[in-house]
Amino acid sequence: MADPAKVVLKIVSVKGTCAAGHKVGQEFDLGKEILVGYTEDGKALCPSAYYAAFPSWRVLRFGGEFPWEENKDLAHVACPDHANPLVMELRRVRE
Repeated sequence: MADPAKVVLKIVSVKGTCAAGHKVGQEFDLGKEILVGYTEDGKALCPSAYYAAFPSWRVLRFGGEFPWEENKDLAHVACPDHANPLVMELRRVRE
């Protein structure tokens, strides 16, 4: 099995008002062993975003890729709050 890769989650779009207060440009270090993602100032990723991102995080973490993504180190996922859509970008960091 390949060594797990670090993954960083970035908020790239927010339409409406995110209930957790997430803003465009916020980054969460999901590391190699995700428990909860945190920003540099200690803000946690909300549970809804976490559960939406988790499957893609696992794919990127272990070297997988998505055929619809041009950059094979990226995945884009959406928060399930349909009234306040938030889009996240997961980026595999090659260390």
